Amino acid sequence: NLDQPLDLNDGAKLDLGSTAKLRTLATYCEIVTELYHRFSRMSDDALDEVLDNKPDALTAWVVGWLKTHADYTLAALLDDALLRKYSANPGETFFTGGGDHLFNNFDPKDDARIVTLAEALRKSINLPFIRLMRDIINYEMAQGPNPRREVLGDPDNPARMEYLERFAENEGLIFLNSFYGRYHGLSPEAAFAVLMRQGERRSAALAAIFRSVFPAAPEKEFLRYVRELQPKHPRSEEALRKSFAHYPVDRFNLADRAYIAGVHPLEMWLAEYLIKNPKATRKQVQEASRPARIASYAWLFNSGKTAQDSRIKILLEQDAFAALHARWQRHGYPFERLVPSLATAIGSSADRPGALAELMGIIMNDGMRLPMVRANYINFAMGTPFQTMMARKPAQGTAVMHPMVAKTLRTALRDVVANGTAKRLDGAFTAPDGSPLVIGGKTGTGDHRFDEFGKGGALIASRVVNRTATLVFYVGDRFFGSITAFVAGEQAANYRLTSALPSQ
Repeated sequence: NLDQPLDLNDGAKLDLGSTAKLRTLATYCEIVTELYHRFSRMSDDALDEVLDNKPDALTAWVVGWLKTHADYTLAALLDDALLRKYSANPGETFFTGGGDHLFNNFDPKDDARIVTLAEALRKSINLPFIRLMRDIINYEMAQGPNPRREVLGDPDNPARMEYLERFAENEGLIFLNSFYGRYHGLSPEAAFAVLMRQGERRSAALAAIFRSVFPAAPEKEFLRYVRELQPKHPRSEEALRKSFAHYPVDRFNLADRAYIAGVHPLEMWLAEYLIKNPKATRKQVQEASRPARIASYAWLFNSGKTAQDSRIKILLEQDAFAALHARWQRHGYPFERLVPSLATAIGSSADRPGALAELMGIIMNDGMRLPMVRANYINFAMGTPFQTMMARKPAQGTAVMHPMVAKTLRTALRDVVANGTAKRLDGAFTAPDGSPLVIGGKTGTGDHRFDEFGKGGALIASRVVNRTATLVFYVGDRFFGSITAFVAGEQAANYRLTSALPSQ
C-alpha cells in the first residue's frame, strides 16, 4: 500500500551484518543440545563405535566430550561448546554458494589468531563463524536419507543420479529463463531469424538449426532461406545440399545438434518450442522443458566423478540450508529462504530489526516464543454510556528453544556488553536501588552494495545501496529490543556506520 509509510522494523529486508552470528550461535547450541540428548545415555563402547564411523565435526566433538566427562551435564557441555576454538585465518578458500569464496575479518589483527567462539562473538570476528557455519551445514548434510559421505563416497550410489538430474533441471531453468526474455513475444518468423543469427555461419550449423526447427521442410526451403538470410555472402549450393542431407533431426540428439549449430541446447529447444507454440506462457515453457533440460546436460551424466561431485555438493549444501532455514524460522526468521552460502553466518541472508527483537525475546523468556503484542487493550468511548473495553486474550507461548540454550546465549550476550563490541552499554542502566542492571547484546553493521567485476576478478564499479548499524539487546530481566541506524541510497557511501552508534 503506497499510502502507508515503510516500516523498517517489520517491512524491510536489510543487511544487518554480524547480528546473524547470534542466529548462527543459537543454532549451534541447539545442535549441541540435540547431540547431548542423542548420545548421553550411550555406553563408552557405543560412543567409540560412533567415532569409528568418522562423523561430522560437531557430532565427533560432542561424543568425544561425553567420553571424557564422567559427571557431565548439559549446562557444562554448552559452557564448553562456547570455548571450542576456530581459526580466524582468512587465507582459506571456501567452496560455497556454487563457487569458491574468500572472507575477511573486520580487524586484520585477528587474522593469525585461533579464538574461542565466545571471543569470536564478543569481538565479532568473521572467520570463526564462517567455519562454524560450515560445521553446522556439514552436520545437516549428515542427517536425512542421503548423507553427504555416502553420496559422494560411493560412485554407484543411486541417489547420485537424482542429484545430477536435479542439478540439470535447476541450472537449466536459469538458462531457459534468460533465453525466454530473448524470444518471448516474437512471431515464429522473427524467432527463427533470431536463432539463425545466434548460431554459427557454417553450412553445417545453418542446416542443424533449420532441420531442428523445421524437420519436415524440403531442401528447397532451406536453400531459399539461407539466400535470404545472407544475400551478401552467397554459400556454395553443393555445400548447403550436403549439409542438409547430413543433419536430419533424428540423426543427432539435442546436445549434439546445438553443438554443431554453436548455440546453447536450451536456446535451440526454446526457439523451436515457441515457434510451434507462440502463445505458450513461461510456466508452460518450464513444464514442457524438463526432458530438454536433462538432455542438455548429457555431458554431465557421462563425465567423471570429480565434475559430478562438485555439482552434487552444491545441491547438498542447498538442502542443508533449507534445513537450517526451518530452524531459523522457529526462532522468528522472517523470510522464505536463506542464501545457501556460508556467508549467511555474517549476514548475507538479511534480516529485520523486529525479527531480531523477537529472537531476543525468545532468549529472554527461556526459549518460549510469545506473540509480539502492540496493545494489551483498547478502550472505546471513555466516559460515555457506550464505553467499551476490548482486552487481548492471553496467548500461550510455544517452546522453540531449550531453556539451557537460552541461558547460555544470555551469558554470551552479556560478555559482548561487558568486554566486546557493545561495551558502551555496560553499566548504562540501574535498578531503583542503584544496582546495575545486567545488559546483553549483539551488534552488526551492514554495507549493502552491488559490485561489478571484470576480467581476472578486478573490481570495476561499486554502487552502494544502503548501510546499517544495528544493536539487538536485553536489559535486566524484562526489557529487550533492537535499535537500527539506516541510511538509504547512494548517499550511504558518505557514511561510515559502526556498532558504536546504536550502542550509544
